[in-house]
Amino acid sequence: MKAIECRGLTKKYGTQTALDDLSFVIEKNKFYGLLGRNGAGKTTLLHILNGELSQSSGTILVDGEAPYENRNALQKVCFIKEGQSFKKVARVEDVCLVASIFYPNWDQDFAEELLETFNLNLKKSVKELSKGMESALGVTVGLASRAPITIFDEPYIGMDAVARQKFYDLLLEEYTECPRTFILSTHLIDEVSKLFEEVIMIDQGKLLLHKNVEQLREEAFYLSGEIKAVESIGANKKIISKEIFGQSNTLGVYGRLSDEERKKAIQLNVSIEHMPLQKLMIYLTSLKEKEKHKDAKH
Repeated sequence: MKAIECRGLTKKYGTQTALDDLSFVIEKNKFYGLLGRNGAGKTTLLHILNGELSQSSGTILVDGEAPYENRNALQKVCFIKEGQSFKKVARVEDVCLVASIFYPNWDQDFAEELLETFNLNLKKSVKELSKGMESALGVTVGLASRAPITIFDEPYIGMDAVARQKFYDLLLEEYTECPRTFILSTHLIDEVSKLFEEVIMIDQGKLLLHKNVEQLREEAFYLSGEIKAVESIGANKKIISKEIFGQSNTLGVYGRLSDEERKKAIQLNVSIEHMPLQKLMIYLTSLKEKEKHKDAKH
């Protein structure tokens, strides 16, 4: 059930390491969030996955095959990225025609339905489209490709909130009706976190975490209440944030609570709230940066 497998994947540009010994497995027919700060290595990873770059070392397999210069593997991947490089002179219908030739599972009826949904004129050239409309064209190609592995890398540039919500709704409908592996790389994490089944977080080219979202919700949370009570519940857990207001304390905690600790929290009137994924990413990457600076000093 492996859609993608990375083992020791490394990419270097001279002395700079963009990806550093990445190892993980992405399963078929699951929805993944690929998260990380700017420059974390996400786009480099996706370009290697899409056969646009070769790795410096390690392996990456798409449905069991190396993607670089491998048309058979690449026909299973549709990669829609920020600033999609459609030819400016091409018309909307030309873009769809080329996509229909390349992707074996292309659904023309669905494509036409999506074009109508996003109010895209078949006869208009790409250069006549607004940034949001060009993004909508990329979304149309990605969804109608019905590629077994469909990747969206910040695909909604220029889309307003209404259009983005329409995209998220379509993603969920498509994932339900036509299961496949979706990978969404985004900075608008809280807008789409409900779609994710698993999260892969990269920081400075390294794998920071790869976990099931439900598991993360059980492991990342806020404890709020009287200072001593909160600190007693958060003992032996990784504290990733701390805010004190008078006699009250809110701790951001990363670490699973036992049933006994949860009972104790109720007894001490300590509230437990799930931490948003975006906050977790900010805290974890900040901690990693602090640890790096600390190691450098020593």
